[in-house]
Amino acid sequence: MSDTPPDRLSADPSSPFHDAALLERGVGIRFKGVEKNNVEEYCVSEGWVRVSVGKTRDRHGRPLTMKLQGTVEPYFRDAKGE
Repeated sequence: MSDTPPDRLSADPSSPFHDAALLERGVGIRFKGVEKNNVEEYCVSEGWVRVSVGKTRDRHGRPLTMKLQGTVEPYFRDAKGE
């Protein structure tokens, strides 16, 4: 595996940007310099993240999200690439 996270990644299994192996490895997100733990999807090149809004779900059972614009810095939580 590469030591740099992908440009875009989603936690939703139905998304074309979902990668279970990377999510299992552990990807952390710094958004505007602050660590975020509720990110559902991110895109570095477009500069946005989708964060879940509380525990609210839509009619399909997926978390409701809000899109925020700003600097996105993804990183792998493990220190070394396996």
